[in-house]
Amino acid sequence: MSLRLSVLDQSVALAGHGEDEAIRDTLGLATHCEALGYHRFWLSEHHSLPTIVGSAPEILMAAVAATTRRIRIGSAGVMLPHYSALKVAEQFRVLDALAPGRIDLGVGRAPGGDLRTARALNPGASGQAEDFPQQVNDLRAWVGGALHAGITAHPRPPADLIGRPERSPQLWVLGSSDYGAQLAAHFGLPYAFAYFFMDGQGVEDALHLYRSLYRPSAEHPRPHATICVWALVSDSEAEARHHALSRERWRLDRARGQLGPLRSPDDIAREGYSAEEEASLAGMRQRAFVGTATQVGAQLRALAAELQLDELVVNTWAHDPTVRRRSYALLAEQFGLAPS
Repeated sequence: MSLRLSVLDQSVALAGHGEDEAIRDTLGLATHCEALGYHRFWLSEHHSLPTIVGSAPEILMAAVAATTRRIRIGSAGVMLPHYSALKVAEQFRVLDALAPGRIDLGVGRAPGGDLRTARALNPGASGQAEDFPQQVNDLRAWVGGALHAGITAHPRPPADLIGRPERSPQLWVLGSSDYGAQLAAHFGLPYAFAYFFMDGQGVEDALHLYRSLYRPSAEHPRPHATICVWALVSDSEAEARHHALSRERWRLDRARGQLGPLRSPDDIAREGYSAEEEASLAGMRQRAFVGTATQVGAQLRALAAELQLDELVVNTWAHDPTVRRRSYALLAEQFGLAPS
C-alpha cells in the first residue's frame, strides 16, 4: 500500500505581514494541497502565541469545507478541557453537514498555550484536564448521537437534542506522550503523535503502547496511527536549508522565552548565529527533514517503515508562502500522489 500524505497547518504569522494574511494563506494552502492529492488537511488550536494565528480550528474548517470538495478536513486539535464536549459535538455535527463524510475531530488534553490563557478561556475549568477521559467518552456518544449511562441524569438528555446522524465525524486522540496513546487504545480510536514537538522523542513507546493495549471498537476494529512531522523541501538542498533558517531561529528564540512571528531567512542569514547557537542547532539539523524531495522522501519512507505507518502528516513553515506551497508540491510528486 502506498504511503498517504496529509497536512497540518497552523496559520503561522510572518514578520512584515498582517495576521489576516496568515489566515487567508491557510485557505489557499488547503485548495492547493487538495489539488495535489493530499489526504487530509488538519488545523491546529493555539492561544496567545504571537507566532501562531490559528486559534479556532472549527471556524477555519468551515471555511475550508466551503472551498474544497474531496480532502478530509480536521482539527489537530480541539483542546477539549477548554470546552463543553456537547458544544464541540454540535459544532462538528454542523461541520459534517457542510462537508459530508470529510470531517476529522482530533482532540487533545494540552492547553495549547499558557495556563493564564487557559484560565481565561474557561474560568471554571480548574482540574478539567483530569476529566479528559470522561470528556472524550461523552464526545464519542454525542458526536454519534448515542446516549450512554454517564449522561442519563440530564433532565433532557443531550442525545435527544441532537438526534442520530446518518454518519459522524471521525474522532482522533492527539498527543505527544504515553497518556494519549493509552487513552486512544482504551476507547478504540485513531491516534496521532506530535512527532515534531520533540523531534520524535517517545514515539516508539507511544505507538507500542497504543497497539499493544488497543481495544477494538465498532468503528475501528484495528488500531490506526499516524505521526505529524515537520519537513521542508526545495529544488536544492542549499535552498531548503536556507529557508529552514526561519524555523531554526524561532526554535532558538523559543528556548529563551522569546516568541514572535516567523522571520525572513535572508535577515537571519545576514545576522548569522553565535558559536553557542551553532552548537545547539547541530543536533536539530541532523534530525531535520530538510532537503530535496529525493532526500526528504527517503527519510520519510524510512521513518514510516520503521514505525509501521501508512500515513504521515506534514507540517511546513516558511516565511515565503510560495516556498511552502512548492515544498508540498515537490513532496506530492515524490510520493506519487494523485492530483484531483
